[in-house]
This record gives sequence, C-alpha cells and structure tokens, in this order.
Amino acid sequence: MSKKTNLAIIFGGRSSEHEVSCISVRTIIKAVDRERYETYLIGITKEGHWLLADDEASIEDGSWRQSKKRAVITPDTEGMLVIEEEGKISQVKIDCAFPVLHGLYGEDGTIQGLFELSNIPYVGCGVFASVASMDKFCTKLVVKTLGIRQAKFVPVLRHHLSDMDSIVKQVEDKLSYPVFVKPSNAGSSQGVSKAVDRDSLIRAIRLANEHDKKILVEEAIVGREIECGVLGYGDNIEASGVGEILAAAEFYDYDAKYNNAESKTVIDPDIPAEKVEEIREDARKIFAILDGFGLARVDFFLEKDTDEVVFNEINTLPGFTSISMYPMLFNAKGISTEVLVEKLIEMAKER
Repeated sequence: MSKKTNLAIIFGGRSSEHEVSCISVRTIIKAVDRERYETYLIGITKEGHWLLADDEASIEDGSWRQSKKRAVITPDTEGMLVIEEEGKISQVKIDCAFPVLHGLYGEDGTIQGLFELSNIPYVGCGVFASVASMDKFCTKLVVKTLGIRQAKFVPVLRHHLSDMDSIVKQVEDKLSYPVFVKPSNAGSSQGVSKAVDRDSLIRAIRLANEHDKKILVEEAIVGREIECGVLGYGDNIEASGVGEILAAAEFYDYDAKYNNAESKTVIDPDIPAEKVEEIREDARKIFAILDGFGLARVDFFLEKDTDEVVFNEINTLPGFTSISMYPMLFNAKGISTEVLVEKLIEMAKER
C-alpha cells in the first residue's frame, strides 16, 4: 500500500471570520479521502496560537481551543510541522497544506507566504492574488483595466479621519446617498454598513475603521446579487453556473449570511442566458488578471432596470458551510464536494 500524503488542514484564525472558518473546515474534513491522506488539523485561535486538534468532534464543540498540543509550521524549506506536548517535541513532514481560513491572516497572502518559505504545496491562490483580491481597493484598480463595470467609490485612509469634514465633502461631491461603507480588507461583510445621510456616513466610516485602516465608500447599486465560482488556473479556468442571494436583511451583511434563516441562495436563477454567460466570462477574466489559482467566488450585481452586470468583489477562499454558494454551484454542475476538494489538492501538488 502506498504511503499516505500528510495533509495539514488549517482553520480558525485571527480574523473576524474565525467562527465561519470553524464551520467550513468540517465540510472539508468530511470530503477528504482518508485512505489517501493523513490529516493534521491545525487550529489557530483568535489570539494567534497554533494548536493541534484531535478530531472533527473537538472542532464542532470548540474543545480544540483547550488542546495541550502546540503545532506550528516552520519557515524552513523542509516544510516541517513541529508538535510540542508536555515538553516533548516531534516533527512531521507536510506534503500539502489546505488553509480553510477566511479574511485577514488567512486569505490575504500572509499564510501563503509562509507556505512559500516552507516549500509546501498549498491549496488556493498565491501571495499576490491573495493580497490583491483581499484588498478591495487594490482589486478595483486591477479590474478597472479590464473595462468591466464596478461601483464608483471614494477611498478613505485612517490617517485622514482627523479631518472628517473633508472626507464627507469628497464623498458627497462624487456620490449620492445612499452609499455603502466597507473596510478594504475584511470578509463576510464584517464592518459593512449603509449610509443614507451625513450622520450615518460618519458612523459607518468609524465602524469600518474598527476593521481596517483603508475604507471604501461606494455608490449603492440596486439590483440582484449574483455569484459565480471559478476553479483552475492559467488557461484552464472553469466557471460554474451562477447563483443568486436573496438576503433577508436590507443587504447581505454578516448577520443576514449566517444568523438569519430567511436568507436564501438560489442555484440557476431565472436570468437571461446571455447575462449568465457574461457573468461567467467576467469571473474568469477577473480571476485570471489577478493571477488566481485554484478557487475563488466572484460576486456581481445585475442592476435593476438596466440589467447591466456590475462587479462587486472576489473571495479567494470562499466559505464551505452548508449554506455557502461556492460548493453548491459546483455540486449543481455534477462535481461533488469530495471531487472538488480532491481537485484542489491535486492542483496544489501541480504547482
């Protein structure tokens, strides 16, 4: 019998999406072929401590956070996982890493840089694509070169917040209320809010400032929220069909995504075929120009009245929860989550 591949599956993390990651990883664990892979479940606490989880049950009940086993990946090119328990140290050569981390310190190029230093094949986008896609301001600048429509915006930097009157004037000169205010680097709509007047704009900017030093104030696009998954790299990028978000709240914020059962996802919604193809083609183009690798979910609006496609954002490590759009879209194409996970691991090895 051939030797199993040592697969490090990393979850949790220091971002505001820690809990979502702990749900996503359970889907990944179930999908991994245990006949082929020896799995090492590495949980990162909100404080940034790396611990070895015993099993999926410890992730489900949260007891992994009390683990006495410290487990860290070294930056040495031998790609070692160092495990310390009660003063005893052991090492395991990691053959592949699967980061199931959303948001900062997981989806932003930081842990990808560690894998590069360690010479460990890893699932998902590389350093540049992760950085450029996580930073919404940077994404907009890159995507602008494609000529794909996106919401107009005004960038706001933390060190300018002392002159709030000047910021408000810039926004009001360029955009009309209502506007959306977003941290440039945050996921799952954390810190995002809608502003309908000057007072609510100031409150929204201060809220976004709690999540990031760069903030985007965007025009409000009224329309349907459409998402498309991509899988692959280089000249072999496959786009899924499209799905629609029916948010229970006024917009699809963190609470509407994960805490409101009235929010729904619709696979293969009633959208003109030519618009579906435009979205799929735009998703591939955006993924390619950002040097994407492996997987991403690309989000759009289909504007009300005009039916114009408007790019919103790209997520390079989309959720894998039971209500997450990415796996559902590929499941609808006949690609099971088990096959999807295997494809992603094989692509990591190819790179």
